[in-house]
Amino acid sequence: QVQLAESGGGLVQPGGSLRLSCAASGSIFRLYAMGWYRQAPGKQRELVATISSGGRTNYADPVKGRFTIYRENTKNTVYLQMNSLKAEDTAVYYCKLEVPPGYWGQGTQVTVSS
Repeated sequence: QVQLAESGGGLVQPGGSLRLSCAASGSIFRLYAMGWYRQAPGKQRELVATISSGGRTNYADPVKGRFTIYRENTKNTVYLQMNSLKAEDTAVYYCKLEVPPGYWGQGTQVTVSS
């Protein structure tokens, strides 16, 4: 069975950067798309970025030009590089393996505050 573990969150000032990691168990990671999502308190979980098995990427409008999703299939890991962070980026960030019905990690907290 698939297990996902996010890491790399923390407290950062506006304009700063963080890199999130999501390590996946199992041997089928490379065959499927991965996604990063985020959820702020009292808000719906929202898509941040996705990457296909072949490396094609898509980004939600609020993060375009600031965030980059990439994967290292040999390490069963997907990353989210976050630059020029804003207060509104504060949320718990989750990775998702896009195998129906979808497999989620436990999340990592990102707080952007001065």
